[in-house]
Amino acid sequence: MDKKNPSLRSDQVTLRAVSADDLAVFYVHQLDAEAAQMAEFPSRDWDAFMAHWKKIMADEANILKTIVYDGQVAGNIVSWEHEGEQEVGYWIGREYWGRGIASAALKQFLEWVSIRPLYAFVVKHNIASRRVLEKCGFVIYKEDGDGFALRYE
Repeated sequence: MDKKNPSLRSDQVTLRAVSADDLAVFYVHQLDAEAAQMAEFPSRDWDAFMAHWKKIMADEANILKTIVYDGQVAGNIVSWEHEGEQEVGYWIGREYWGRGIASAALKQFLEWVSIRPLYAFVVKHNIASRRVLEKCGFVIYKEDGDGFALRYE
């Protein structure tokens, strides 16, 4: 069980392959103005969003998972190579924040993906996401202007 939310059972959070049906949910999640501000990542219109996902889904080197919480699509977690580093990122719908879902999903992802090291970047004001990363074993190795670069060995 999650210490922050004792009612969260590990079997309530699962990862599965991304399906075309998931994209509409991911689209709505990234439209949330508060979430976009928190991640410091601009929302995309439908066409730009679909072009992005078509591109990342076509690259077999990318690792893409849908986060399912209690049978509902709660977000996604992805890993990709960028400038020689394997990066990881996730997006959780705001209605699922504060339930330990991101931490549970990232822990599962780290057990499933064997590539090391993994890297993540979090903006300074996104304290909750930094906490998720650190709780899962990521450590800050560099402060970079607006945020922190973290590494998982």
